[in-house]
Amino acid sequence: MAAAAAASPATAPSSFPSARAHKPTLLSLRVSTKLRPSAAAASAASDPAPAFRSVTAFAPATVANLGPGFDFLGCAVADASLSLGDTVTATLDPSLPAGAVAISCITSPSRPRLADRLSRDPLRNCAGIAAVAALRALGVRSHGVSLSLTKGLPLGSGLGSSAASAAAAAKAVDALFGSLLPRDGLVLAGLESEKAVSGFHADNIAPAILGGFVMVRSYDPFCLVSLPCPPALRLCFVLVTPDFEAPTSKMRAALPKNIAMGHHVRNSSQAAALVAGVLQGDAALIGSAMSSDFIVEPTRAPLIPGMAAVKAAALEAGALGCTISGAGPTAVAVIEGEEKGEEVARRMIDAFLSVGKLKATATVAQLDRAGARVISTSNLE
Repeated sequence: MAAAAAASPATAPSSFPSARAHKPTLLSLRVSTKLRPSAAAASAASDPAPAFRSVTAFAPATVANLGPGFDFLGCAVADASLSLGDTVTATLDPSLPAGAVAISCITSPSRPRLADRLSRDPLRNCAGIAAVAALRALGVRSHGVSLSLTKGLPLGSGLGSSAASAAAAAKAVDALFGSLLPRDGLVLAGLESEKAVSGFHADNIAPAILGGFVMVRSYDPFCLVSLPCPPALRLCFVLVTPDFEAPTSKMRAALPKNIAMGHHVRNSSQAAALVAGVLQGDAALIGSAMSSDFIVEPTRAPLIPGMAAVKAAALEAGALGCTISGAGPTAVAVIEGEEKGEEVARRMIDAFLSVGKLKATATVAQLDRAGARVISTSNLE
């Protein structure tokens, strides 16, 4: 029997991944006061009725920071098969206490051992934390929900693995009860999970839920800005992940405590240029700005064996820009169209192996404009 977490106030542990919970427990989670039931949920009923028996949702990988946009810029990326992301199925479970969440199953088809590293305690798992937060925001008190998580993303890769789990769970739970949460409500539910894992920053969870490019303007008040880019923009991302984990906590600890004014000005101008490039559909400007981080990348790149050589190899092969994806170790290069994708990926993999002594895998992905979405439902009987 999986551990269960109720959507009533208490303090949650923050470790993820962690050892499996072997004894069933009834726990609960304290979530942000911003996660009050939405107006739609409140007007529908004090305790919303389920719309489905089960819902399966997918959430894509994300590239956070995008070079100079540390903690406030990110975008969603996915491949055609939807393997670059996580999937969660939320199912009504009458065996659970009302308002409780349990994780019944965790699988990882491409990385079987990964599933054994993830806790099925819902308060030590990103999907569980986000599901509890979503139930509370919806005001659900009469139904328990079990989750089945399929991991398509590796841990500690810089591709928003924790955010994908949280986004898929929040989306699935919300859809299970009629999709009543507003956009920001979904993001805040997922942000509770991110806060427990790597800190209160939404540059992964926001694009994982909303899709496309997203800018986090502020947290108080909470304000997100979606950055629409022209449909004709054929922006592709070459994602090269070495066989090396870079825990977010370790990579954040390496950040400089003081920043020179000149570096601040340069990074601010490059972040502004990146936003302009997105809005104008200028792939070359996007790539150039992504490659021009003078604060975070210089401190993190030395911690990823071969990263500097990988970036140079990508640019020499014709990429428009290259940087570290999120906290790393994935290197992300941008190209326009897929034509150069294979060659850029091969050169980056070779650089990781020859200079960093690391094996690496590559995926050529597209900008995912949809974000978290429902991919199947099961009707109430």
